[in-house]
Formats: sequence, C-alpha cells, structure tokens
Amino acid sequence: MSAVLLKLKQASPAEWSGEQWRNRLLGSFFPALGLALFLVLWQVGAQQVDTSLGTFPGPLEVVEQWSNLVDEHQQEAERAEAFYERQEERNAALLQENPDAQVRWREFRGRPTFFDQIATSLWTVLSGFLLATLIAIPLGIVIGLNKHVYNAINPVIQIFKPVSPLAWLPLVTLVVSAVYVSDDPAFSRSFLVSMITVTLCSLWPTLINTSVGVGSVNQDLKNVSKVLRLGWLTYVIKVVIPSAIPLMFTGLRLSLSIAWMVLIAAEMLAQNPGLGKFVWDEFQNGSSSSLSRICVAVLVIGVIGFLLDRTLLLVQRWVNWDKSSVAR
Repeated sequence: MSAVLLKLKQASPAEWSGEQWRNRLLGSFFPALGLALFLVLWQVGAQQVDTSLGTFPGPLEVVEQWSNLVDEHQQEAERAEAFYERQEERNAALLQENPDAQVRWREFRGRPTFFDQIATSLWTVLSGFLLATLIAIPLGIVIGLNKHVYNAINPVIQIFKPVSPLAWLPLVTLVVSAVYVSDDPAFSRSFLVSMITVTLCSLWPTLINTSVGVGSVNQDLKNVSKVLRLGWLTYVIKVVIPSAIPLMFTGLRLSLSIAWMVLIAAEMLAQNPGLGKFVWDEFQNGSSSSLSRICVAVLVIGVIGFLLDRTLLLVQRWVNWDKSSVAR
C-alpha cells in the first residue's frame, strides 16, 4: 500500500493507471460520504431538540453565524483602523501647532472578536505545549536510560498524571498571583495561569512514551554502540533519539490534544481570554443566536485540534529516519 501511495505522489494525474485512479477516488469518496452523513444526521436530529433558547441549530444556522462572526471581526478591524487614523491626525495637528508638544499614543481597546479569541487560545496552548515538551523529552530520555531514576520518579508520575485541570487551576492561580508580582508584567496573569495549567496536564503522555521508546532501543543497536565506544551524548543523539521518535511523537500528539482540551476547560472556568471564555459568554448571554455561535466554536475547536495533530504528523514523517514506517 505504501508503494502505491509513493507512486501516486511521484506520478502526475495523466500518468495514473486505472488502479491508481480507483485508489484516489475511493480515498476521497469515503471521507466525503462520512461528512455528508454527519450533516444529514445533524440536520434531522437538530429539528427534534427544543431548548430554552429555541430549536437546536442545524448546519445552515451555524454557517449563518460563522458569516456574522466574520462580519463582526471586519467591523472591529475597521473601527481600530479609524481609531488610529484619528489619533494620527490629532497628534499631527498638535505637533504642527507646537513641535515640542508631548503626544500620546494609545492602543485600541475594542472588544475581542471571535478570531481574536482563537489567536489567544492558539498562542496559549502552543506555549504550554512547548514548555511541557522541553520538560518531558529530556526527563523521559533520562528515565528510559536509567531504571533507578525510573523507579524513583515513576510514583510521582502515577500520582500526578490523573489529576484534573479543574484541580490544578485554583492552585496555579494562587501561586501565580503570589509569585508573579510586577508593575510592568511581560505576560498577563491569565496567560500564565492557563499556560502552566496546560503544561501540568499535558506533559505526561510525552514523558511516558519517550521513556518507553528509549527503553525499547534494539539490543543490536546497543551492542554496536558499545563496540564503537560511543560517548553518552553521542549514543543518545545517534541511537536513542532516532529509535524513540515513533513513540515520542505518539506522546507528543497525545499531549497536544490533551493540551487543547485542557485549555478550553481552563478558559471557561477561570474566565481567561480565549475560545473557552467565548463559549461561556455565549452560554451566559442566552440570546437566540447563542446556540449557533457555541456550535461554531465547537466546530472550530475540533478543526483546530485536527490541524494541530496533522501538523505534528507531518513533522514526524519528516524527522523519522524510517520513511517506510506507517504514521497516521
């Protein structure tokens, strides 16, 4: 199957054989069929559910609200542009009257739009995931190489691994509020609270999978490294990490998906800026369009999670030394 896919990538459509055309059409047909069935079931099922805010929205209502959210974002961008234009004109007039006048430049303080909330959530989750990765991979390598370190750290891992983000959040909030005290902070407290909560909940899959991958290095490779008398660092870079990449990336993909789920929950509970707060605000708003807007947010959360996972999969295929291995 991998050989067929390789040929499909190398050959142009005009050179495809009948079997290649069949494989490509089937590969597109079934995903399209699944999406079509989902939309039909959604539309039919939505009409049967009456809530306190009205009938549950179907696909058409959700598309309409998506369009409204795009329009709101464009209107807010136009307001920001007009604000800065007025500010420039006012300051230019002041300087023309008095070249030594002190002018003030203010930032536009408009209401964050849906797309602003998406950008905030993405920045937070990627920061928390990166911090978790920087902790989990080196520690996982050390644990996988030394069974005594593993025996010492494993109880801590097993205790903290199942802790819910809802339990971490109040502790992290109190610690950040007590420790992060500054008149001119580089980051907002809400960002740090969400990011640290994401890190604490998402590092475990990467840590465990990295240690398992390191501990599963082929014995023949270990013997060759001993014969060549490789140093510890060279052994880790040349032998351990390449061998552990498949399991390492399995952990990274699990960690990223957990990070994304944890972030949305943390934003909802702590009312920190992001998609989670958008969902909660719409729920509290209780307008006729709130359900549709929440559905838009849910779909966007799912699509972003899928794209993040696919991105990591592409990175895995790029860095994996065994190009014939199946990664999906």
